[in-house]
Amino acid sequence: MSQRQPGEDGKGIYEVNMTPLIDVSLVLVVILLVATPMAFQSSIGVRNLSASGRAAPRLARVERVEVTVLSEDSVRVNRSVVPRAALESVLPPLLAATATRQVVVRCADAVSHGAFVGVLDDAKRCGAAQIAVVGR
Repeated sequence: MSQRQPGEDGKGIYEVNMTPLIDVSLVLVVILLVATPMAFQSSIGVRNLSASGRAAPRLARVERVEVTVLSEDSVRVNRSVVPRAALESVLPPLLAATATRQVVVRCADAVSHGAFVGVLDDAKRCGAAQIAVVGR
């Protein structure tokens, strides 16, 4: 006489294997635990322009300072090219002349992320009330 395997008597196996579900759940919990502090650590506030732009009233004239990061050591402020080191001396008088104290920052493709963030930090230190990052 041979032994019967489970399921040979027609009843079937109806047990759910919970191990993969528990493994995936624990991995998601670990990812959330690691990612949550990173989301709150950034000091750069990001706001979706399309959502806020629809609700904002249209202004007749918006005053702003435009900064384009051309390379690691040169930037264009409005239409004049200045050395990166001189940005902190050029930007405050321009910001004082504007009503909104808004800075719009663009970046060339070859510029490193560190140089770009450095320009954002410089603009914030110089007194920019709002910083907008414009992409291509």
